Amino acid sequence: MKKTALLIAALLMSGTVAQAQADTLSDIKSSGKITVGIDPTFPPYEYTNDKGEIVGYSVAIMQSFAKDLGVKLEFQKTAFSGILPGLISGSFNAEGSSLNVTAERAKKVLFTVPYSKTVNGVLVRQDETKNFSGKTLSAEDLSGLRGAVKSTSVPEQILKGLNETLNKEGKKPITIVSVDTLDQTVSTLMTKRADFVVDDISVLAPVVKKYPTKVAQVGEVGPSQWMAWATRKDDASLNKAISDHILAMQKQGELTELQKQYLGTSFTVPAANFIPQE
Repeated sequence: MKKTALLIAALLMSGTVAQAQADTLSDIKSSGKITVGIDPTFPPYEYTNDKGEIVGYSVAIMQSFAKDLGVKLEFQKTAFSGILPGLISGSFNAEGSSLNVTAERAKKVLFTVPYSKTVNGVLVRQDETKNFSGKTLSAEDLSGLRGAVKSTSVPEQILKGLNETLNKEGKKPITIVSVDTLDQTVSTLMTKRADFVVDDISVLAPVVKKYPTKVAQVGEVGPSQWMAWATRKDDASLNKAISDHILAMQKQGELTELQKQYLGTSFTVPAANFIPQE
């Protein structure tokens, strides 16, 4: 009797788990709404304009997906450091902040196909440009300096990797100043609490344009990477729907138009084999 009771309890529990892991795509279609976690502080990908609207390159793609699906798009503002924890815990259906595709993140979430690619640049104060040279900056170029980055971002991981190199060589490490937004990284640079900022070159370009006499980009650091969204590991159907839509936009030329509009360039995104090996 005890074994039977335990078996029944196990079956009931598995049924509860199965319900908890319901098909998110079906739920979205049934409710007529998709909730998307986003940190709108990353122009030109996702940011808030003067009217208070969330806009940008990636936002336009997500809006196109929601329209094609026939559902309302509802953004849920979330600090970048809380995007993946919020996604995994089920705080929203999907995440809409641009993520660099990394092997480490791929262990936790399921990436959609990419919609962009990135290379990170180094931003400094205009009067400090003479201290930097070369298109690609090395760990030694940044040794002993203070670098501002967004918390939990790839630029933060790049600086941590450079510090490993510097420590092995017995040189002064980079002091990493982690903050929440791009504006905060720039403010930290302007107020001399940091010596440089690391972020995507397309993100830094508008900053240089806005403050041409105050800041300048002096080079690039780290490898180029693909950028994509992520879904929970068990949301394969939602992931496929988003990925198929991105690839369809590419085939129809819509993705190229958005790339030129927001990024000032165009490129072809891959349908597979885009997650780097460790």
